[in-house]
Amino acid sequence: MATRESEHPSEFPERIAALDSLLDHRVRLAICVLLSRYDRLSFSRLKELTGETDGSLGAHLRKLEEAEYARVKKEFVGRKPTSWYALAPKGLAALAVHLGALTDLLSAAQG
Repeated sequence: MATRESEHPSEFPERIAALDSLLDHRVRLAICVLLSRYDRLSFSRLKELTGETDGSLGAHLRKLEEAEYARVKKEFVGRKPTSWYALAPKGLAALAVHLGALTDLLSAAQG
């Protein structure tokens, strides 16, 4: 049985406002979730896990770096240059808030 709009004040504006627009894109959200699970991941591993092209992944990572959500460390492994990415504290905090807001929205939709 559906409830009437007047029975419950709308909390959607607050829940929607808590969503982070930078994490709205599925690839940036996936990158942050992956980086939250590991100390660091290489560009090639992120590419493999997300299925993105070099250019697309690079653009998404650059946006996360510019927002200070991710950090990069470039080094040589053998003679091959390798870029290592880690989630910065600001990115971890933003991810937690974003996932909490998504969880709230999903809970509201189910009940």
